[in-house]
Amino acid sequence: MVLFIEQALNGLQYGMMLFLMAAGLTLVFGVMGLINLAHGSLYMVGAFACAWVAAATGSFFLGLVASLVAAAVAGALVEVVVIRRLYHRDHLDQVLATFALILVFSEGTRWLFGSFPLYLTLPPVLSGAVMLPGGLQYPLFRLAIIGIGAVVALGLFFLINRTRLGIRIRAGEADREMIAALGVNIERLYTIVFALGAALAGLAGALVGTIQSVQVGMGEPVLILAFVVIIIGGIGSIKGALIGALLVGMTDVLGKALLPGLFARVMVGSDAATVGSALASMLIYILMALVLLVRPQGLYGQRG
Repeated sequence: MVLFIEQALNGLQYGMMLFLMAAGLTLVFGVMGLINLAHGSLYMVGAFACAWVAAATGSFFLGLVASLVAAAVAGALVEVVVIRRLYHRDHLDQVLATFALILVFSEGTRWLFGSFPLYLTLPPVLSGAVMLPGGLQYPLFRLAIIGIGAVVALGLFFLINRTRLGIRIRAGEADREMIAALGVNIERLYTIVFALGAALAGLAGALVGTIQSVQVGMGEPVLILAFVVIIIGGIGSIKGALIGALLVGMTDVLGKALLPGLFARVMVGSDAATVGSALASMLIYILMALVLLVRPQGLYGQRG
């Protein structure tokens, strides 16, 4: 039971990190109709900005601020210089252009910071573990990631549903030509949405950079999972991104923690644990396939 609770918390933390990544991606995808493969590069930009500023100033919290600012500025520049020319092009052009941006960001980051990974050190206030009910000790920083994800989710729900900007974002998702005809500066709106999504990706990169090393190319594996999340949750839905991220996080972590041992108990042979590990690595894609069979638009997506 202690192992299950610990792994469930790990899955919740992983899911919240995926939500930060997927929330920005689903905003861009839902509002702009843009396939942005470079979203993982903005995740990497946030991680490197946090690591560099934290090393230069000795303050992890200044590094977090730097990750938000650097990723948002990079996202705004990318939107103005490159993405703005792709809105009326087909998806193949968008894929090719944003894939080229991955190469630009990767080589640019390698040129600035080198090929060796960087490491982030947690401040003392976030280090150590806390005692949870049942005698379980759990890392404080992982609980902080869960809390940050929850705060961001509440903030996004408020922004989308209770603010003028949120009304424009939802209107832009429904009918961009109509809100442009009503006098809304659609180009400025798109830049704001893209920068907001980039900032969330940068924050996710900075938080994960304290758990693993910060290195070139770290965003692409997470980008694949973020696409899985928004396919499960539904394109353009923040609620769907949250539910989808939690489902993916819990399924992935609990599957990898429990399935190998379960197969070793019920199957005879030395390959039982290997079979369990292989199945565990496929669970999130099996989950995605099952959701698409039942609801092709995702759990909270709108039927087209």
